[in-house]
Amino acid sequence: MVNTRKLPFEVSKQDSFIDKLGEWIGDVFYELLPDAGYEIRDEQIFMAYQVERAFKEKKIIFAEAGVGTGKTFVYLLYSICYARYTGKPAIIACADESLIEQLVKKNGDIEKLSKALNLDVDVRLAKSPTSYLCLNKLDEQRGNLDASDKVLGIYENLPSFVHDYSTLQAFYPYGDRTEHKDLTDEEWGTVGYDYFQDCATCEKRHRCGQTLSRDQYRKATDLIVCSQDFYMEHIWTADSRKREGQLPLLPSPSCVVFDEGHLLEFAAQKSLTYRLQQETLNRFFTHLMQTGTRETFRELLEDTLETYDEFFYLLDRESKMIKGSNRLEVNKSDEIIRTGEKIRKQIAQIGDELVFESEMYTMDEYQLNIVDEHLDDIEMSLNLFLNEKTAILWLEEYQNELTLVIMPRAVNELLQEKVFSLKIPMIFSSATLSENNSFDYISNSLGVKEYLSFSVNSPFEYEELMKIDVIQNYSTENALKNDSIIKNMNENKGSTLVLFNSVQELNEFKLQTQNESMDFPIYFEGQEEISTLVSKFQNEIHSVLCAVHLWEGLDIQGESLNQVIIHSLPFPPNDPVFQAKRNSVNNWYEEVDEPYMLLRLRQGIGRLIRSNGDSGKIMIYVDSNVKESTLQKVHTILPVKANNLTIE
Repeated sequence: MVNTRKLPFEVSKQDSFIDKLGEWIGDVFYELLPDAGYEIRDEQIFMAYQVERAFKEKKIIFAEAGVGTGKTFVYLLYSICYARYTGKPAIIACADESLIEQLVKKNGDIEKLSKALNLDVDVRLAKSPTSYLCLNKLDEQRGNLDASDKVLGIYENLPSFVHDYSTLQAFYPYGDRTEHKDLTDEEWGTVGYDYFQDCATCEKRHRCGQTLSRDQYRKATDLIVCSQDFYMEHIWTADSRKREGQLPLLPSPSCVVFDEGHLLEFAAQKSLTYRLQQETLNRFFTHLMQTGTRETFRELLEDTLETYDEFFYLLDRESKMIKGSNRLEVNKSDEIIRTGEKIRKQIAQIGDELVFESEMYTMDEYQLNIVDEHLDDIEMSLNLFLNEKTAILWLEEYQNELTLVIMPRAVNELLQEKVFSLKIPMIFSSATLSENNSFDYISNSLGVKEYLSFSVNSPFEYEELMKIDVIQNYSTENALKNDSIIKNMNENKGSTLVLFNSVQELNEFKLQTQNESMDFPIYFEGQEEISTLVSKFQNEIHSVLCAVHLWEGLDIQGESLNQVIIHSLPFPPNDPVFQAKRNSVNNWYEEVDEPYMLLRLRQGIGRLIRSNGDSGKIMIYVDSNVKESTLQKVHTILPVKANNLTIE
């Protein structure tokens, strides 16, 4: 039975929920929001009634709406009401953690909507595991003489129940990355969760902040906000978690919204990526050998470890650094393939031996399930590595430890099976979903066979609000370009967002600014938790924010941001993921690199004008090696005619 008490409008048994929802939406945009001080936007109202079709027909819709349309309010209103109507929470999957913070922060869109409509919204965050403290890694750091005082101070401020193993009446979430704002990304990496943590068998898992946060967000009645990475991790791991006797990461939703939905393919690939680390199997098998297993089984484990070490020795020998990337390219030699085949056979044999161990009751059933899942992951990784010609793979090295990363190139069939077959409303929201007025590219990439779609332009009069300079850099020295950027920052007295295409570019610029005297602070991504840096930038009118990952979603209105400087055209990196995309098409530049760059550039330009009260300048630096045809396409996508300048 429908619980009409919680809905912001009345629905009787004879009424159509969708019809009543449509009437209320009309009241919201024509009366309630204007009464609360919001302007009527025709583009927003048009979008609202287009999105209604997705909820009425329980279909996927590509909702392409320009900056300033107010698309967030639209999808929030429908999601909240539909969640209350169905009794299941709506999931809002954002492109990354910074976008989540923009949505749920104090005076963010959800709070603004709640106040305007006097609507009490139950919204809870479901963050990625990497956003949480690992108690085991923290213990390791306590014995590390090089650990910083900030890292060691975390232990002293842990809740008392973490150390008390008696029965307690109440727990509460803790250990979120945002609670440790002053830690650099590098410091957080020493104590935060990583992919190779064996959480399922950890003796501290019931008092872990990550576990407690899951208990909290699963009880949400309106909205669960998460990253697209986390949503896809939920999709890929749901079945295996059920086999292990665990709940899926997220509850069954009433509907799903993909904010900045053009990035979902990357999130799907990333979440389906397999990782083999040299030391992980050593730790895992060492644990198995201590469980009272038979001597012949222990010998098999030791032999497998020996082969595994040889496999990584060969990978290291047959790899080379990729220019412009922190990833190593692997040459799949015949020797590597033979060694990989040998490991796969040994892993399969271990699986057979575990059946016998289970009959001997040397391991409990729960632990056996965990072991089986680990072995399945390793076997799947090796199968993908050995047999799938289209797989994308590379090697990473961190603190002298190697990791083999294996990613499937095509995820559209899996997405169709696991996500788009759910028959619930799904909204893809972004300002950049189509190419040449067609949604075929994104629908084919994602495996979406049937969908609704629409496009609506931004309501802003850009000619009156924005100026754009396209600055061609004919020097091969980045120092001259950086000098020009520093000069423009000074002339503007801060209030500037500088977008970089790589961490390397950002670090070079950071190094150069250390020799400059400026009357305003400069904040660099990575020096503190990202939402903290964004908040500082927003609250200090004359400041500068330099970032690599804020091309999308950053919403800073007013005087704090009146200049956006784009350090270089955002072409995709020269790494295995994009190399695989390039290898799959006839003209990689025009079919992969150029479209990616133009889409990302449109997103970066969209950071400047966020309301009718905003105005300012965009400065786009273009290197001398950029094709003239590409430069013409850049000018075509700009919202206003640009001035052409040069650096000699």
